[in-house]
Amino acid sequence: MSWLRALKETARSGLTVERRRLEPVVAARGALGLALVVGLSLALFGPAVAVSSAFGAFQAAIATFQRSWRPRPTLALASGASLAVSTFLGYLTGGHTALFLALLLFWTFVSGLAWAAGPTAGIIASSNVAIMLVTVTLPTSVATAAGHAVMIFAGGVVQAALVVLLPVRRWGAQRDALADALAAEADYARRLRHDPVAPFDPVPLMTARSAAAVTPRQARTRPAELHGARGLAERIRPVLASLADPAVGVPEEGPERARVRELLAAAAEVLDAAAHAIRHGEPMAPPPPALAALRTPDTGAILKGPARRAALRLTALLGDVVETADPGTRTRRPDPGTRTSSRPGPGTRTPRTAEAPPGHGARTRPTLLRLVPVVVAQVRAELRPDSPVLRHAVRVSAVTAAGYLLGTWLPFGHGYWAPMASVMVMRPDFSQTYARSVARFGGTLLGVTLATGVVQAAHPGTYLSAALAVMCAFGMYLLMRTGYAAGQTFVSAYVVFLLGMEGAGLTQTVRERVLLTLLGGVLAMLSYAVYPAWETPRLRGRLADWLASVGAFAAVVTARYADPAGPASPDVREALLRTRAARVAWQEAVARATHEPVRHRGLSHAAAEQAEHALAEFGRVAMLLEAHLPERGAPPVPAAAALAESLRRSTERGAKEVRERGEPHWDDLRETVTAWSAEPPDHFLLHKGAALLLECLDELTTALMEPKRSS
Repeated sequence: MSWLRALKETARSGLTVERRRLEPVVAARGALGLALVVGLSLALFGPAVAVSSAFGAFQAAIATFQRSWRPRPTLALASGASLAVSTFLGYLTGGHTALFLALLLFWTFVSGLAWAAGPTAGIIASSNVAIMLVTVTLPTSVATAAGHAVMIFAGGVVQAALVVLLPVRRWGAQRDALADALAAEADYARRLRHDPVAPFDPVPLMTARSAAAVTPRQARTRPAELHGARGLAERIRPVLASLADPAVGVPEEGPERARVRELLAAAAEVLDAAAHAIRHGEPMAPPPPALAALRTPDTGAILKGPARRAALRLTALLGDVVETADPGTRTRRPDPGTRTSSRPGPGTRTPRTAEAPPGHGARTRPTLLRLVPVVVAQVRAELRPDSPVLRHAVRVSAVTAAGYLLGTWLPFGHGYWAPMASVMVMRPDFSQTYARSVARFGGTLLGVTLATGVVQAAHPGTYLSAALAVMCAFGMYLLMRTGYAAGQTFVSAYVVFLLGMEGAGLTQTVRERVLLTLLGGVLAMLSYAVYPAWETPRLRGRLADWLASVGAFAAVVTARYADPAGPASPDVREALLRTRAARVAWQEAVARATHEPVRHRGLSHAAAEQAEHALAEFGRVAMLLEAHLPERGAPPVPAAAALAESLRRSTERGAKEVRERGEPHWDDLRETVTAWSAEPPDHFLLHKGAALLLECLDELTTALMEPKRSS
């Protein structure tokens, strides 16, 4: 993609306003906290302190809006404390340009590395640096700087207290994540009715798994309906695929296929009802026709063999979903040996003692203090020359320092607008940085123009300026998820009105503020062109990682046929999680590379799409094998050990060849499949599954080699 087209696409993305569900009550709570902090600070300490405390409360509220499963009060307190420390240290060195520049470089570099811990940490750290550039200009002595830092932290405390005292849809994010996972399963079941090999996006299940991790305090108050349902959703997915896939034995047409379609439709309705109940905390109301379709005795007469087993297992799992999703059901710790698959079917109440299916117990989330060594290890892992996070840290620190020096040197006054714009728009990838630069300039142009026009026309006093600032904050909280440009319009107006409370910045015109913001955005964009971290050249490496992980998953699954350990085998589960993570990493890399202005080095868009389809199909076949894992103690299939070993060797060697831009070969697997042609193993799916796995790998080779042949 050319630079011109890349700039056009990223600009369009940055200015896009999305339709998202608004949360006016949550936005009002954040604005209320800001109003309380500003009002008390004005009454007790005056405008200067009020401005500092307002920035603390404003940033703490923004932190609570970030996508995180950690308790919102914790995020507000962490944001307020880190901003208070930043401001105090910034003021201590603010009188000496060299010292402040050194601190700014260090603090910005650390905020860039914070992206290694995730986007929430990166956004909070970047926002703290941006706000620090404003707040360090307010105090007049060390004592007042300490007072300002205390008030900034107090703003975070107020926002945290309001989250506790005025809870809005408690556990709402976790409910949505689990409901989305069940709804995704329902959609998958419906698509399988028309396409028996339809793909499934594992992201909703991964999100639900992340949301299920709780701190010890959260574990004591978690609603009963959030226990166990995620594990059931995980187990339902391969059963749905197994029931629908013709490879398991159900013809593509006929009475058996009609019965399968009926079961899939009923499963979709039950899963949708469970998703609705969990999302809204309402009693579970499964549709009677769906329950009747699942309980009909015709299943045993129509379906035979593996398909019948899959249908019975699906009915039992859906029964567990019905019970688990009911908020009136209370659960406790599982007793040893308790199984959840023994229920006769949905809608039939039986005593339940299991909190979660075997192997899917409660996941714990470490406290912030215990998370410190984990974050340090993640940051250390990124300290390598080819790391996008390290390159981002270098870029953002250099650009912020350059913007600060240029803003100070230019005769506009209040030069912090330039570095503030840079640090707020810069992200580790090209698309977001350029899109946010355009969006921030457009939002700043509109917001500053409107706010400055109001200030110069109406000359609002201190309290009216404070009220206008709170209104702008409410608008930002309300619309921040709909698009960066919309949010920046209100943020820019908020800063103008807030500084107008003290009379600061009133001499600066719209032209000067917009020019400084444009300068910061241009510096951010130039930095990525000079010191990039392109994703396109790394696509083959991401694909190789996915190939290695999905090959290891298939090998672990097939090995369990030779050494049965039951469907809840932990090594199978861990291999599946690694496969999902590698697949999502590949998809995110492809999305980032789509708009990069660089030539593809060995992977065209068509090749990437075909390769993704091949590996997704490989994973689907491995999932079918997982759906029919033998129970613990079942008769082993010795031939499966050879298949597992050939899968492991072939995919490991193939991943190495993909990284080295060679042609991957699957000789070990091909020899195993060929040897089985004359005397296949005594299993209805193993030989057929091995042939399908080899077919998928051959398709991957074709996808990777086709660009070379055509050139």
